[in-house]
Amino acid sequence: MKRLTLIALLLISTLVSMSFPAAASTKGEGHDGEDKIDPKEIIFEHLGDRYGWEVPFCHHKSIPLPVIVFGSDGLHIFSSARVEHGKEYVDGGKIFRIAAEGDFKGKIVEIVDGKETRPFDISITKNVFALILTVIVVCLVLLPLRCYYRRKGYKAPRRWLGAVEALTAFIYDGVIKSTLKDKASKFAPYLLTVFYFIFVMNLMGLMVVFPGGANLTGNIAVTLVLAILTFLVTNIFGTKHYWKELFWPDVPLWLKFPLPIMQIIEIFGVFTKPAALTVRLFANMMGGHMIVIVLTLLIFIFAQMGMAVAGGTAVISTMFSIFMLLIDVLVSFIQAYVFTMLSTIFISLAQENPHKEHAAAEAKH
Repeated sequence: MKRLTLIALLLISTLVSMSFPAAASTKGEGHDGEDKIDPKEIIFEHLGDRYGWEVPFCHHKSIPLPVIVFGSDGLHIFSSARVEHGKEYVDGGKIFRIAAEGDFKGKIVEIVDGKETRPFDISITKNVFALILTVIVVCLVLLPLRCYYRRKGYKAPRRWLGAVEALTAFIYDGVIKSTLKDKASKFAPYLLTVFYFIFVMNLMGLMVVFPGGANLTGNIAVTLVLAILTFLVTNIFGTKHYWKELFWPDVPLWLKFPLPIMQIIEIFGVFTKPAALTVRLFANMMGGHMIVIVLTLLIFIFAQMGMAVAGGTAVISTMFSIFMLLIDVLVSFIQAYVFTMLSTIFISLAQENPHKEHAAAEAKH
């Protein structure tokens, strides 16, 4: 088994090393006439959004996606294949292309009087399409479990559905119910949906072939929206005691009047919580993707020193890349779990009612 693993790694390394010249030649030539690559450009190209879905091992081709923009004369809909590789698309006398440089680099622009202007863009980009696929996958995972319970009651499912039930029970019993107590059923649908949504996004981001490969949770816009949802749920369903503690907390009077020191601190904390959720998920997932890409790029960088160095580097980089991908699978679950746990804690803090809890405690005695 060890020999087979070593042979597989050597074959992968050799293939990757042999593919270097083609990959490097697409990035232009240096002043000395040798092919060079731009690691920074490659990293952000793979981590960023695109108007097409690249084909594995053939990056000069991509699966086209619909481009939907509102130009200076109205709505325009066309395939992203029409504007790939620097091509310009003319529709009704209006010229569209993907900006190669400047403030709008990588975005669809309209040429108006020789200048690039940014139209209102609602295109189905790679990230948008990946979000749609994630929603479909989450539904395909959870809806069969719901249908099973409707047919067979509370009889324990087996195989795949049993694994989904075990994971759901782990999150519900270990995080949601233990924190929210009697209000767990009220917020469980949202919290469980967030957990599965983030977990599936993370796993699909680790896949290198379609329909995976989109860096969704490494996109701060996606994590920000998820954090805003938690922020809205927390504050919309907050109790009177929660709002009272924000504007008139139980502290000495001189801390809240005439200078509203505690009020400022409490309100500031309301907005730092979703900020922490946003940055935590974004930074961890972005970092994991970036490490794998950098390890892979080392193969192409050291390939300029000769095949012997390239082969040795390819073996080491491939082994570390596989190790990091396995770690990222664990991190994908941990980050979904942490986001759900923190969201649960923030919601529970807004549900506290000390008077009701004190009355319940006295009733028990």
